[in-house]
Amino acid sequence: MHPIGPVNALYPMPTTLVGATVKASPNFLAVAHVGILNHGTPQYLSIGLSKTHYSNGGIHENRTFSICMPSEDLMVETDYCGIMTGRKTDKAALFDVFYGQLETAPMIRQCPVNMELRLHDVLDFPPHDVFIGELVETYADDSVLTNGKVDVSRLRPLLFDMASVKYWRLGPAVGACWNAGKSLKRK
Repeated sequence: MHPIGPVNALYPMPTTLVGATVKASPNFLAVAHVGILNHGTPQYLSIGLSKTHYSNGGIHENRTFSICMPSEDLMVETDYCGIMTGRKTDKAALFDVFYGQLETAPMIRQCPVNMELRLHDVLDFPPHDVFIGELVETYADDSVLTNGKVDVSRLRPLLFDMASVKYWRLGPAVGACWNAGKSLKRK
């Protein structure tokens, strides 16, 4: 093993489009750093955004945001939302925007899975706001559901890797969770 410095090697990560209402208009930005803080209800998710992002003001003001899961088919639009600023560009014009229970958390019909969150807390780091949201509702297109659950093989999530600076896709499943290790149990 060779030390390579304090490099975050947790990639690839799902690429998402985070939605916020800013100055009464929907805005989206590409975010691959989404954290799952717990399992169960209520469910809390986090996103870390540089304080320079246009969307931060809308999240602070409205106390809501969305996390939308694009498939591989939305790579170009997702990347565009990551390289353009909402200060100068109406990125929402690329999408069919809809709202759920929270009237200020814009979501994207072209994304097969959308989650709307109510702001629970903000961790104030010098360069970043870490927004912690309580998951209020998840919306999924029938095309990505198997037995009422999101099927990642049907979702085909767009994955981001910082080391290669490329988008990736999932491969086939390799084993069953909470089952593969049973072969090592002593009998």
